[in-house]
Amino acid sequence: MAISSLVLVFLFQLCFTSTTTSLKHPLDPLTPSEITQIKHIIHNSHLGKSSSSSNISFHYVDLEEPEKADVIQWLSSTKRSELSLLPRRAKVVVQALDLIHEIIVDLSAGYIVSDQVYTGYGYPRFTFEELYQTTKLPAKYPKFKLSIQKRSLNLSDVFCLPLTAGWFGERTKKRSLKVVCYYQQGTNNIYARPIEGISMLVDVKLMQITEYLDRFRAPVPKAQGTSFHSSPHRNKSQQKKHGFDIDGSIVQWGNWSFHVGFNSRAGLIISTASIYDQQKGKSRSVLYKGHVSETFVPYMDPTTEWYFRTYLDVGEYGFGQSANTLEPLVDCPANAKYLDGHLVRADGEPYKVPGIICIFERYTGDVSWRHTQISMPGRVIREVSEEVNLVVRIVSTVGNYDYIQDWEFKRTGSIKVGVGLTGILQMKATSYTNMDQITEDIYGTLVAENTIAINHDHFITYYLDLDIDGEENSFVKSKMEKMRVPKHMQSPRKSYWTVTRETAETEAEARIRLGMEPIGLLVVNPNKKTNMGNIVGYRLVPGSSGSSLLSDDDYPQIRAAYTKYQVWATAYNKSERWAGGLFTDQSHGDDGLAVWSSRNSTIKNKDIVLWYTVGLHHIPDQEDFPVMPTLHSGFELQPANFFEFNPLLKN
Repeated sequence: MAISSLVLVFLFQLCFTSTTTSLKHPLDPLTPSEITQIKHIIHNSHLGKSSSSSNISFHYVDLEEPEKADVIQWLSSTKRSELSLLPRRAKVVVQALDLIHEIIVDLSAGYIVSDQVYTGYGYPRFTFEELYQTTKLPAKYPKFKLSIQKRSLNLSDVFCLPLTAGWFGERTKKRSLKVVCYYQQGTNNIYARPIEGISMLVDVKLMQITEYLDRFRAPVPKAQGTSFHSSPHRNKSQQKKHGFDIDGSIVQWGNWSFHVGFNSRAGLIISTASIYDQQKGKSRSVLYKGHVSETFVPYMDPTTEWYFRTYLDVGEYGFGQSANTLEPLVDCPANAKYLDGHLVRADGEPYKVPGIICIFERYTGDVSWRHTQISMPGRVIREVSEEVNLVVRIVSTVGNYDYIQDWEFKRTGSIKVGVGLTGILQMKATSYTNMDQITEDIYGTLVAENTIAINHDHFITYYLDLDIDGEENSFVKSKMEKMRVPKHMQSPRKSYWTVTRETAETEAEARIRLGMEPIGLLVVNPNKKTNMGNIVGYRLVPGSSGSSLLSDDDYPQIRAAYTKYQVWATAYNKSERWAGGLFTDQSHGDDGLAVWSSRNSTIKNKDIVLWYTVGLHHIPDQEDFPVMPTLHSGFELQPANFFEFNPLLKN
C-alpha cells in the first residue's frame, strides 16, 4: 500500500546522527557510522568509477549476519572474546547504470567482498525518494488536470499516492508504479474521498506517466463524517517501574534473555532468545530468530482501477521503512523503554527514527495460575499468581493500514506473537447511496453514501528459526484419533480419543492446511528428554489461519504461492528469510518459500525453520468506517514437555 506524504516529509526531516555505542552482540543492527562507511566503500569502488554518485541508488542495506554456528559459539563463551573474530559485514542492494547489484561489504577490511548483478525477475523495494517524486507527477500532467477540471474539483486539494503494480503476465521489464488520487478538502481522512475512474502508470526510470485512462466519473464521497480524531485517556498513574534490563540490544527479564534487532524490511527482529531453567540450573535456547517475513494483501475487486492492488507489503515497502516513532502513553504505557532505529536514504546516508521500538511489562489483570482447595473440613487453601508479561512492540503504517506487532514473553516460557490491524479501509467511490439500489457485485460493503469498502485479505507470514534446546530439531504433527473401546474390556464406555504422532521426514510432509482436522504442531528436540522420558519441545498454537482463496493460476497467487498453506517447515538456510523472495516488486513467483520447499529436503533431526501465516479474510462493516477498530490475531509458542514441572513454581 502507498506511503503517506506525511510520513515522507517526517522521514526526510529526521536529522542524521553519527553517535554510536560499542557493539554488544554480533547481530546488532548496522550503526550510522557503519552505514556511512558502506556508502564510501561503494562510491570508491568500481561502481563509483563507472558511474557518478548520483546514479547509484541504495535500495537495501542490512547486516550480513555471521554464520549461525559462530554466533552460537559467541553466546556460549564466558569471556565473549570471540566477538572480535566474527566478521562484520553488510548486505547491500544498489542500482547503478540500470543494473541491480547484490553486494557484500566487509566493514572490518573496508572493501567489497562480492558483487553480483541480479538478472532474475522482480525488483528491489522502492526508495522513499522515488515514491515521493511519483506523487508529484499528476499535478503536472495535462490530461489529469483536465480530468480534475471536468469533475469540478480543485487541483490544489488533490492528493495522489503511488501503489505497486504487481505482475500480470507482462513480458516487459520496467520498474513501474500505479498512481491513485484522493480529494482531501474538508477531511483529514484522504482515503475516504477517492477520485474514481482514473488509472495512471508511471515509468519510474523515466519518472513519467506513460499510460493514462479516464474511464468514468463517480461522485466523490462527501467529507462529512469522514474525519477521525482521538482523545486518548492518558492514565498518569500507570505503573512506571520497568522490571527488566537492557544492555545495548540485549534484554533480560525474569528468566528470559533475548536480542532486539531492527531492519528496514522486517522491522522488529527477535534473536537468540533463551530461558534460564531453574530446575536444571542453565539457560536453554528456544528461538534463534523470529520476525515477519512477508505480508500478502490482495483486494477482491477485479476492475481496471483495482485489479492490481495485491500488495506484498514487507518486500515492496518494508515494515521497518514504514515504522513510526512511538508516542508515550498512547502507543506504549508509562513503564516503557524505547530503542531507536536507523534507516538509509537513496543516496546511502543514514538517518535516525527515534523511539521506533518500545519494551514494557504488561500487567494484564489475568490470572497466571490459581487453585482453591476446600476439600479439607474447616480449612480453605487459596493460591494465585497474577500474569505479568514482557512486551516488545513496533508499529508500521503502510499507507492506509497500521500494523501493531507485539512479541510477548511469558514467565511460563511461552512466547505470544500478536498483530493488530487498524487504520483506514481502502475505499472506492460509487454512485450508490443505499444497499437497496445495488443489483451487481460491488466487491465489498457500502459503508457510507457513495463509498464502498473493498473485501480483502491479510496474510502475515512469520519466519521462526526455532532452536529448541539446541539446533537439531524435528517437526511433529499430533492428531486426535477416535477409538472404539475393545469388546473384551469390561467398560460401559463406547469410545475415547487418543493421540497419534507423526514426525515429518521431508519438507513436503511439513506443509499444513489448518482447519481440515484437529491437529497439534510441535517442534521438538529428539535428542533431549525430560526425567520422565518425554521428548522436549514447543507447541505452535495457531490464531486466525485463513488460507488464500485465489485460483492457483491467478498471477497474485503465483507470486504468493506460500499462502495456500498456513504452516511450513524447511531446512535452515541463512539466505532464505523472505517468503515472497528477495526481489518482490513485480516478481514472478520463481523465488521464495514455495520454491524452496519444492526441493523436499530432509528435515528430521535437522536445523529447521518453521513458517506460520496469520490469515484474515476481511469483509468490511460500517463500524470500520471512518477509522477501523483494531483487529487482533496472532499465535503462541508454548513449552511442551520442555520443563520438568510448572516453571512458575520454585520447588
